[in-house]
Amino acid sequence: MNEEIKFILDATKESMDHAITHLEKEFVKIRAGKASPSMLSSVMVEYYGSQTPLSQVSNINTPDGRTISVQPWEKSLLQEIETAIMNANLGFNPMNNGEMIIINVPPLTEERRVQLVKQAKAEAEDAKIGVRNARQEAKKEIKELDISEDLESNVEVDIQELTDNYTKKIDAFLENKEAEIMKV
Repeated sequence: MNEEIKFILDATKESMDHAITHLEKEFVKIRAGKASPSMLSSVMVEYYGSQTPLSQVSNINTPDGRTISVQPWEKSLLQEIETAIMNANLGFNPMNNGEMIIINVPPLTEERRVQLVKQAKAEAEDAKIGVRNARQEAKKEIKELDISEDLESNVEVDIQELTDNYTKKIDAFLENKEAEIMKV
């Protein structure tokens, strides 16, 4: 196999890997009833005049499956953190006990679970679109090469196999996330 084809296949695989990585990051943001520090990953706090991620100004823990505790490095940030969590519109009601912020994560309703599954399916579909776009780009690049039709056909089969494998991975991730969301 010549270097150009190897390069195109490697670039395609890298692009498809990126789609999977992005999907994993998006799935972490979709909460499945169990408290997790990543639920607060989007919260930004005003810290010395600039917007700073909550995780950089505090210690975030989950003492149990229904509670998130936020311990700021500086007590003066308590009010700022509490406000930032409310403004992030995550559906949480933070409680400030003077030492830390405590968030009770409410159990998901059936209706909310269905919404989260829809959101997960949309993210999975976006990932599949990314994989298909990588396939399309690779096929276009292969057609531009000056190679025999047989070799072109063989490489296109390889690209399709890659696409099928990544689509199966995405389906498996989605299936696991659905089960996690629907588990009461």
